[in-house]
Formats: sequence, structure tokens, C-alpha cells
Amino acid sequence: MSTREASQVDEPIIESLDQLVEPMRLGEKPKSDWRIGTEHEKFVYHTSDHRAPSYGEDKGIRDILLSLREFGWEPVLENGHVIAMRGSDGTVSLEPAGQLELSGAPLENLHETCAETGRHLEQVKAIGKRCGVGYLGLGMWPDKTREELPVMPKGRYDIMLRHMPRVGDLGLDMMLRTCTIQVNLDYSSEADMVKKFRVGLALQPLATALFANSPFTEGKPNGYLSYRSHIWSDTDPHRTGMLPFVFEDSFGYERWAQYMLDVPMYFVFRDGNYIDAAGLSFRDFLDGNLSVLPGERPTASDWWDHLSTAFPEVRLKSFLEMRGADGGPWSRICALPAFWVGLLYDQGALDGAWDLVKDWSMEERESLRGQVPRTALDTQLPGGTGTLQDLGREVLKIAHAGLAARGRLNAIGDNEGGYLETLDEIVATGKVPAQRLLDAYHGQWNGDVTKVYRYSF
Repeated sequence: MSTREASQVDEPIIESLDQLVEPMRLGEKPKSDWRIGTEHEKFVYHTSDHRAPSYGEDKGIRDILLSLREFGWEPVLENGHVIAMRGSDGTVSLEPAGQLELSGAPLENLHETCAETGRHLEQVKAIGKRCGVGYLGLGMWPDKTREELPVMPKGRYDIMLRHMPRVGDLGLDMMLRTCTIQVNLDYSSEADMVKKFRVGLALQPLATALFANSPFTEGKPNGYLSYRSHIWSDTDPHRTGMLPFVFEDSFGYERWAQYMLDVPMYFVFRDGNYIDAAGLSFRDFLDGNLSVLPGERPTASDWWDHLSTAFPEVRLKSFLEMRGADGGPWSRICALPAFWVGLLYDQGALDGAWDLVKDWSMEERESLRGQVPRTALDTQLPGGTGTLQDLGREVLKIAHAGLAARGRLNAIGDNEGGYLETLDEIVATGKVPAQRLLDAYHGQWNGDVTKVYRYSF
């Protein structure tokens, strides 16, 4: 989730729909300026007893963050608390229960992206060795209850933790017990954004299947392969889902802005503090009728904050966020941006991917999304035309071709297609990461889920 700092500049008040649409329009870039931003989260645990460290304890989350100063990172503060570290590789920030997230810098190619990931993991592993902590790449805490987890001192999280139980049964699990990998991508025009959004949304169930990596809850199999994905189905229906309007002819920047106006608010940020506005209407805010700030109207920063509080499978700000994947190890952190860049950053690949999914009905898209957390690559495609494994073969061929067409080579002359190899293997075997974990649980682990900590970074 985004990290906010107090603004030092008086901003103009939002007075028109054009101002609401402006962040999306300003995101338009020529193809030569398209970049790749990768975000990935990981669980932090004490190597001695697997306990999740609290924020303020000795060698806890605060100390881990501050230790990044030795690598050139600088602290970001909120009410005197270090809540993030900022550097040339982006921002390392706190998720609600102490999960660490790298929100990477916008980079030109996947070789740079994977190198950035490697630098970050080597840095936090070096700090972890001194602090007696390790890092786990999964989509869900495998053995922790909500009550066993700490809460980080970040104002927006206090508000969200209070609000989540009012709108869904699993929102607290989303905040406290999950990790994800995401990739942020650019577009050249409104029409380009629309097509990329549609392809991304339609194929998000395939990404969920390929990266499914959350089969355990509180020490036992939970009946899902991506329980993290299932959690989103009962988090908050006002701000999640497959967004049928994206596939309507009228979809564009203005329609997205109208959708966001209907997403209930969480907060307003003023003078370094978060004011609880959970459940209130941004439309009322536009009219100066927000009950917690009577007479005030929103600024551009308020709108930008609000754009970060919807959680559909694909999200639009001044770029597109692909949000369907469980957390995982280094190879899959590199594979997710490779998957989406291969499909979306070459016009031939984008057209080919759209041809595969354009005839699906909204009911069929919703059905895929509903089934995939349990059945992953075994999920049946619309019309009984095969499974997601079959679709995966076709999609990965397109992604490989898209990356080859980009022609971004590393120092030894390899293109970016090598980062798809881990997904090629998953599709070839039909066995997703969660199924391998379950095989181990029922086999050599003898039902002891704590053996999963052997698979930490």
C-alpha cells in the first residue's frame, strides 16, 4: 500500500471532472518511455521460533528498516515512527502486520528489474542474519492466527483494521496474513489503456493459477491453492472484483473516475495525520459535505490517496497495476513482470492475447475468477474448450514472442524470455507451487507445516 508524507505545497481544490481524470491522462507515455515497476511482499519471522517480530522490539521491524541506511536508504517518518525507507531502488515499506514490501523503481527492462530484486533480497538477508530473522515468500502466513500477529504504527492501517469487519469476513486476513507480487505498467493512450486493462483483467485468473502459493491456514491445508485470492472475494465488495464495466464500450478514464467516486472512502490525510472517513462518500467531499471535514473540499493529493484504496484484480492510477499473484521466491518475482510485459508491451502480443479472451462473457470471466483459487490450472475454460493449463501454453507462447520482439538483451546477449522459464515449467507439469507444497506436507514433512520455513529466501 502507498506511503504518504505531509505535503509542503498548497494544492488547488478539485473543481471539475477534468481534474479527476487528469492523473490517468498524465500517465500516457510514448512506447519508448514505458517502464516496469515491480512490487513484492514477504513475511518476516524469527529464525529461532518462527514468531513474527513486532515493530518496536529489539531487532524488530523498526530496527530492520533502519538498518537499510547502511545501503543508502533514507527513513520516511509518520508521527515519529519509521514507516518506510526510500532509495534509488524505490521504497521499502511496511504492510499492516510487518510484511516488508519493496515498491521498485520504474525500470526500462526485465534484466534491471530482476537485478533490483536481487539487490533488495541480498540487503534484507544480510540484515536478517544479524537480527535473527528470515523472510518467507508465500501468499499467506502458513501457521499464524490473526491474534499472533503484530500491527504496525501506520495511521491508515488503524482505520482500515476497524473498518474491514464491517464490510467482509476476510478483510483482516487480507491485511494481516497475505503477501503478493504486483507489476505496474504504462500505456500510450486511453485506447491502449483500455485494451491492456481488458486483457489484464481477463487473464488475471491465469496469473493467479500460475502463482498460486497459499494452501495452508493455521498449520493445515485450507482446501485452496490460492487462499490469498479467495480472501479478496470476501474483503469488501465495493472495492474488489472483476469490474464488468471495463468490458463495456463506454469504458475509459472518465468511467474509471466515476467508479472511484462510488468507492467508499477510508481516510483523509491532513497535517501528517489520517482522519477516519471510512464508508463516507468522495462525492460528498467534492461538494464540501464530508462530515469529518465540514466545508472542506478535496485536493489532487486527496484524490490520489483515494485512487489507492480500490483493490480490483487490475487497478488504474497513472499506470496499470496487475494484482492477481501470490507472493513467492526470487524466480517468480522476476517471472510476474515478464509475463505481463511479454503480453502487454508488444502490439502483436497484446492483439494475440485479446483474441484468446475477447469472446468470453462476463459470467464466464466471473466463473473463472471464482473457481481458480481452488483448482488453479485445472480450472475449466469457458465453453468446455480445455483448462487454464491449456490456455497457459498459448499465453506463454505469446508472452515469449512479445519479449523476443522487444529485443532487450543483457550483457551476454539473452533476451528477457528467460524470466518465463519457471512459468514454462509450471504449465508443462500442470503443478502449481501450492500443489508442490501440499505434496511435501503430505509426504516428507509428515504433516508439519513449519517445515515450509526451509523454503525461505
